[in-house]
Amino acid sequence: MIEVYIDGASAGDPGPSGAGIYIKNNGKAESFSIALGMMNNHEAEFHALIKSLEICIEDGFSIVSVRSDSTTVVDAVEKEYARNEKHRILLTKALSLASQLDLFFIKWIPSKENKHADQLARQAIRLNI
Repeated sequence: MIEVYIDGASAGDPGPSGAGIYIKNNGKAESFSIALGMMNNHEAEFHALIKSLEICIEDGFSIVSVRSDSTTVVDAVEKEYARNEKHRILLTKALSLASQLDLFFIKWIPSKENKHADQLARQAIRLNI
């Protein structure tokens, strides 16, 4: 099983944003800092999930466990529902990608357990400039 830690960050509401993705694969690790342009923090969190799923699918992973400190994203995925229209569109894309995997799990974790992904997301904000 692949463990994926994700985080989204924004410098403003909206502001320059980034996604941090840390993938642990049987002792190997990959880190990604992806600039996302202008959006708010919740949108950045959804984009981090989408980008992580795209990477996992591209790399041929079939069993993926995502960890996020965003209750908004985790709750939306678990309920398969988001009230906010922008979030709903992003959630639909994420669920479509997740359906391409044999098994997909998502789990909420406290921020202190997601520091590496947070650091990558904050680095990605600077890539927008």
